Amino acid sequence: MMRGLVDSQKESDARVARSMPILKSPREIELMRAAGRIVHKVLGALRETAAPGVTTGELGRVADEIITSHGAEALFKGVRTQGVKFPFPSAICASVNDEVVHGIPGDRVLREGDIVSVDCGVRLRGYCGDSATTLAIGRIRPEIQRLLDVTSEALDIAIREMKPGRMWSEIAGRMQATVQGAGFTVVREFVGHGIGQDMHEEPKVPNYTDRKQLKSDFRLDPGLVLAVEPMVNQGSAQVKSGDWTGWPQVTKDGRWSAHFEHTVAVTKTGVDVLTDGR
Repeated sequence: MMRGLVDSQKESDARVARSMPILKSPREIELMRAAGRIVHKVLGALRETAAPGVTTGELGRVADEIITSHGAEALFKGVRTQGVKFPFPSAICASVNDEVVHGIPGDRVLREGDIVSVDCGVRLRGYCGDSATTLAIGRIRPEIQRLLDVTSEALDIAIREMKPGRMWSEIAGRMQATVQGAGFTVVREFVGHGIGQDMHEEPKVPNYTDRKQLKSDFRLDPGLVLAVEPMVNQGSAQVKSGDWTGWPQVTKDGRWSAHFEHTVAVTKTGVDVLTDGR
């Protein structure tokens, strides 16, 4: 009887430990910055490559070459999750127009006026970096440019407002207010995450706040490293599976979506962006 109680307590303690954010040392943060530099290089190269007539598969090949040449590991390649037919096959997600996340690079040709969200993660010397941006292909409609601007501003707000001791819900609420004030919606099915030696660590990092999310709110402590990634839709916030593979997630109403992300470390005085190329 006692042994069973002890084992049960050990299992409970282990679950709690797994759910606690892992604070990073200055050394670990610098290792994550090194990984972030590679991600920054990948996204910079994709910004130069993406143009009318280029396929999303070509973007994936460019990313593969850069990651391999730096001796890093592509975090996304080989990932499996519930409801998908096969492991993710690429180093990047390339999500076009109404695709919110997890677009698989392939033979889709980018056309004038499209947008493509490119998301890349790598592990270098045991530590991860993760970042995303949404690229305009040629000239895009003003309302689509506004979608990109507002989504990027939501990420900028988070970086400006993050301070040690603040609760994440304060930051998420400001992001949400900016997005909704512009007439757009915040995706709720997908959120940011803690990051370190693993791509996905605790805590979950929503880009909105509500009563349910407040129950899992967390404080910004020095050493906490987060992948902050607002995903914003033109219309409804709802998403659905885009095809038989289960990987691409698209807006339920077919309107377009944008996605920006940085890996950010909380410091004693503010934050340090680890995926800006420094």
